Amino acid sequence: MKTRILAVLAALVSASVLAAPAGTMYKDPNCGCCGEHTKHLRAAGYSIKEEGRSDMPAIKQQYGTDKAPSCHTLVIGGYAVEGHVPAAAIAKLLKEKPAAKGIAVPGMPANSPGMGEYKPGTIEVVLLTKDGSVKPYGKF
Repeated sequence: MKTRILAVLAALVSASVLAAPAGTMYKDPNCGCCGEHTKHLRAAGYSIKEEGRSDMPAIKQQYGTDKAPSCHTLVIGGYAVEGHVPAAAIAKLLKEKPAAKGIAVPGMPANSPGMGEYKPGTIEVVLLTKDGSVKPYGKF
């Protein structure tokens, strides 16, 4: 019985790890706010690997986030997520799967996740379309 319970628990843990959306955050190796944003995303259930890079402008150009830049670029679920985007906006993106490059929070708003006390409902998120335009995506 004990072996069966352990097997079931191991399967549940494996399934929850596999179900966690995983991504890679490209960031300046000397930036502290990027790590704080990673903590926000991990607390929301995302599996985030951080990769320090000295060529962030090239990363932004590669993933199409250079039209609405911030300090770091996350690649997750086939999308680019630029800056201090709230986890709820990423969840919406991954659920709706719009025909877009990704989403962004341009700049570094003081009340966004990783930039002090996050105030839900106050962060303007934009959609980065495939044609290179930037459109409102919502407040999160």
